[in-house]
Amino acid sequence: MRRAVFALTFFTASLPLLAQTAPPDSRPPILVNVGIAPRLLPLDLPFRDEAGRTVHLADYFGKRPVVLVLAYYNCPMLCTQVLNGLLSSLRVLPLDVGRDFEVVTVSFDPRDTPAAARAKKEPYVGRYGRRGAAGGWHFLTGEPRSIAGLTDAVGFRYAWDERIGQFAHASAIYVATPDGRLSRYFFGIEYAPRDLRLALIEASRGKIGTLVDALLLYCYHYDPVAARYGAVVMNMVRLGGVAIVSGLVVFLLLMWRRDRRRDATAVASQSGEA
Repeated sequence: MRRAVFALTFFTASLPLLAQTAPPDSRPPILVNVGIAPRLLPLDLPFRDEAGRTVHLADYFGKRPVVLVLAYYNCPMLCTQVLNGLLSSLRVLPLDVGRDFEVVTVSFDPRDTPAAARAKKEPYVGRYGRRGAAGGWHFLTGEPRSIAGLTDAVGFRYAWDERIGQFAHASAIYVATPDGRLSRYFFGIEYAPRDLRLALIEASRGKIGTLVDALLLYCYHYDPVAARYGAVVMNMVRLGGVAIVSGLVVFLLLMWRRDRRRDATAVASQSGEA
């Protein structure tokens, strides 16, 4: 028992070292202020929703994080692939559109109409199949000035190709905080559900998700180069150390209770013999 107490004392003394935060920034001074700061979206821009009503981006912000998608509705290939990839991830997530976060799809083709937005929305909401999706997944259209203001803000570049009658553009989705700051970019047409889930939880500042999600977010940090979340080994080591200490404490408590019961039984036996 004394050895166990000694071990507990040793691990308890080591706990602050296991749980300490990351070391101070070791980058050269000139690089300390170099990076990409979250961009603030122009939430006052007017658009039209799938019902033809005039709305502003601010109508979809304020309470929950937002997944922003830029896609024109008559795109014969890439935009549909982006939406399909997003839908595949959303169907796996334990978080719900309309309850935990919003999805805002905006066409960057000023010729698109609310009718085209409605026609694009219906199959995706239907395939998603969860209650509240119709009120949480929005398809917007807008005038050139509004479209330019939004695409410039997120750094989305595109061009009209007269030869084939299509837009040439990149593919990505964006995660924004409730106050309208872009926090994460995901490129391509496939988005890992785990990465999207962690991005939404991070953007919500921990207001959605579970304790398990919080632990995952502690162990995985976003890599802007790879546009995904990667494991942080030191955080995993610290978390493992805390788990070991906790397990040892539980073990010692169980041993202590067993010893007390044994001593109580011995005392009772001696009293009976007397």
